[in-house]
Amino acid sequence: MIGKIKGFPSKVFHALKYISWDVLVLLMGKSGSGKTSMRSIIFANYIARDTRRLGATIDVEHSHVRFLGNLVLNLWDCGGQESFMEQYFASQKDNIFRNVEVLIYVFDVESRELDRDMHYYQSCLEAILQNSPDAKIFCLVHKMDLVAEEQRDIIFKEREEDLKRLSKPLECTAFRTSIWDETLYRAWSNIVYQLIPNVKALEHSLNYFASVVDADEVLLFERATFLVISHCQRQQHRDSHRFEKVSNIIKQFKLSCSKLGAKFSSMEVRNSIFAAFIDTFTSNTYVMVIMSDPSIPSEATLINIRNARKYFEELENPNNSLSSSNPIHTAATHVGHAGLVANGGSSLYYSHHQQHQQLQQQFLQQQQQLQQQPQYHNLNNPYH
Repeated sequence: MIGKIKGFPSKVFHALKYISWDVLVLLMGKSGSGKTSMRSIIFANYIARDTRRLGATIDVEHSHVRFLGNLVLNLWDCGGQESFMEQYFASQKDNIFRNVEVLIYVFDVESRELDRDMHYYQSCLEAILQNSPDAKIFCLVHKMDLVAEEQRDIIFKEREEDLKRLSKPLECTAFRTSIWDETLYRAWSNIVYQLIPNVKALEHSLNYFASVVDADEVLLFERATFLVISHCQRQQHRDSHRFEKVSNIIKQFKLSCSKLGAKFSSMEVRNSIFAAFIDTFTSNTYVMVIMSDPSIPSEATLINIRNARKYFEELENPNNSLSSSNPIHTAATHVGHAGLVANGGSSLYYSHHQQHQQLQQQFLQQQQQLQQQPQYHNLNNPYH
């Protein structure tokens, strides 16, 4: 049954106003632990095998990564050679550790100098405690692909317990990672998620959008990195790592397209059980919509994505929005009133028996309007 939600508020929220959100991120660890490789994969579009040609980092490499438009990550990749590490804790201590918001410390799981690694980590924590006591601490137990699969859980849990104990009175969050699978995306998605200033409003609106279009799941990916920044899950799924797997697969496909001179825009995967749509959403995101009802036409989902775009744009860029007293409620309401085509049996939908002809006419009109727009010039071809 297809229907249309009525009513439009005239204003959208403004309470999340910010101009630029700069976050200083320290990436530290022993030389050869894999810091620069993971940074290059996430932020510089490297693939895993190409990181072999990267050399050791000399001193501190500064990079400024614009993330979600107004969020800027000032990423300091600190060389891990012993001479540099000693300087960080002596002559450069105030310069390196002042105003830090995130410390990401990378451990090589197969390091033969674990005691030295832990000593340097504790020195980092002491400097953080003195200069940036409110910083978030993350530890990445890296190169887990080198550990036998049956031993990975055991080894990681042991390292995690040791790190949490050594980090007190600060708290650390540990992840196991490898550049060869989705664990790297999982870790960095979780880290970046905690840095997005309006993430709760984003999630609230995403949940509302998913319920209106009757989607099983909706995911938002950051456009450049393809990290998952928000998601809504309305049906249970047995694979808890599927989001990061999708990130990895689609980013590699996107890079393959660029090498062939093609531009990735969107795709649709459909079988008798589900349909998955990945499409450009806002200027900073891609959206993925999973539907388990194969009877819902592709055009209806594409219309819904198109109609919700500008309201999520306003959610990401509240400087450009009008004022409102309740940002989260108004954002969700605004998405709900975006002219979305409903795909289920909610009380918000028109009665099928009373409004069938009217809905068919409305839907046909929306299809015609959609076909007139260049980005949907061929609705039967998901690879436009």
